[in-house]
Amino acid sequence: MAADSDDGAASAPAISDGGVSKSTKPVEELVVQVPVVDVQSDNFKEMWPSLLLAIKTANFVAVDTELSGLGDRKSLLNQCIEERYKAVCHAARTRSILSLGLACFKQQPDKGEHLYLTQVFNLTLLCMEEYVIEPKSVQFLVQHGFNFNRQYAQGIPYHKGNDKGDESQSQSVRTLFLELIRARRPLILHNGLIDLVFLYQNFYAHLPESLGTFTADLCEMFPAGIYDTKYAAEFHARFVASYLEYAFRKCERENSKQRAAGSPHLILEFCNYPSSMRAHVDYRCCMPPATHRPHSTSVCDNFSAYGWCPLGSQCPRSHDIDLIIDTDEAAMKDKRRRRRRKEKRRRALLAQPGKQTSGEAEDGPPTKQVCGDGLKAEEIEQEVAEDETSNQPGSEQGHKNDLEMGLKAIKPETADMAALEAPGNQASPNPVPADGLHRAGFDAFMTGYIMAYMGVSQGPQPCSSEPWLPECHNKVYLSGKAVPLTVAKSQFSRSSKAHNQKMKLAWGSS
Repeated sequence: MAADSDDGAASAPAISDGGVSKSTKPVEELVVQVPVVDVQSDNFKEMWPSLLLAIKTANFVAVDTELSGLGDRKSLLNQCIEERYKAVCHAARTRSILSLGLACFKQQPDKGEHLYLTQVFNLTLLCMEEYVIEPKSVQFLVQHGFNFNRQYAQGIPYHKGNDKGDESQSQSVRTLFLELIRARRPLILHNGLIDLVFLYQNFYAHLPESLGTFTADLCEMFPAGIYDTKYAAEFHARFVASYLEYAFRKCERENSKQRAAGSPHLILEFCNYPSSMRAHVDYRCCMPPATHRPHSTSVCDNFSAYGWCPLGSQCPRSHDIDLIIDTDEAAMKDKRRRRRRKEKRRRALLAQPGKQTSGEAEDGPPTKQVCGDGLKAEEIEQEVAEDETSNQPGSEQGHKNDLEMGLKAIKPETADMAALEAPGNQASPNPVPADGLHRAGFDAFMTGYIMAYMGVSQGPQPCSSEPWLPECHNKVYLSGKAVPLTVAKSQFSRSSKAHNQKMKLAWGSS
């Protein structure tokens, strides 16, 4: 929905084509500015109609959260998925969501098959019950611009667990989440298990004790499907790395190539908001790939693979995502060239031109080998899990995630066998002023962008009768596992009582 201008006329949307906004500026200066609307207690009622309309008219909605902590990191990597679920549940019951990011993508078929009107919101929240906030997560969030004074002064209040009385008609975050369920739209997340558990406990109802009941509830809550862009990046697109900033930048670059080649490509359209809203709109820039680097710098292996580095901005090696992707693409090209030479020699020796070398096919996604410290994946994973100061790529201000499994502002995730995902942007050596950051909102945008790009080459779209991106439908990434968590209702599990009551409320009063 385009916001009204000061004179009452609708503002014209700003269009982004292939990662560059259309304007009269020279090509060299073109960038995309993504407007992120900051929603807090002082403008929540004012923004309520826009929030509802954006959700109800979207083809899909991407979500991201900022958390006050996650508790014991080792438990979050338990090889038993049921035990891992219990650990995340404990964290969700004792911690809280500090901010919620929503990115609503609405197709504009009259303007183009792959053109989306995109609206991004960052909701600052305040849990009104006692909750644990971990010192190092506070330190990390403050370093990346989270304004705790603003949160406690203007955070939108909410309570956790089951409803208290009839809340279905109130203007609250819990009602907003119920409207998201009523919209029956695909839900998009990145490394989404922790997000799903926290969303359920904080805005929906008390969590069920078993994982089977939880997934059965999710099936009914989001019948259009749940999609995890970390799983999609790693197992569908087969990116070398799958942390959020890497996957987002990779999709941007590939989309740019498709646009230049005249192939189907993603185009985004944003609202032009009136001057009266400027105090609540933060414009985030997505810069085009750098064409000039003043000096050559070797890439940091840890950051390249996991989106996290223990040295942070003090690391002497580069954390530049474009340089990392350039290096990966060059390595892949060299690998293919060597493979072709090896195959040619093999054919010559065997005199069998059609024969392929054994082991050429790969069942899993391509992976990176981190050199230097000689640590195994499990040891890296443990180190990351114990280091809560880790940063996730994406610009905390600039992006969400990723260390792989560490904080979502502590949230887990992994690049290979899973190292903890950390929030933040180590790629940016100069922190952005605190008041300008919308990590959850912009991270939700990046998550939605990845899924929109991956849907460009697909036939069925989100609102069709068939699943959208069927190979990624209801598959949630699991750190350290070669298979995802499948969101399905089995014949051995039943929906929870609290969920059944919630469903009656949702459809009985809609």
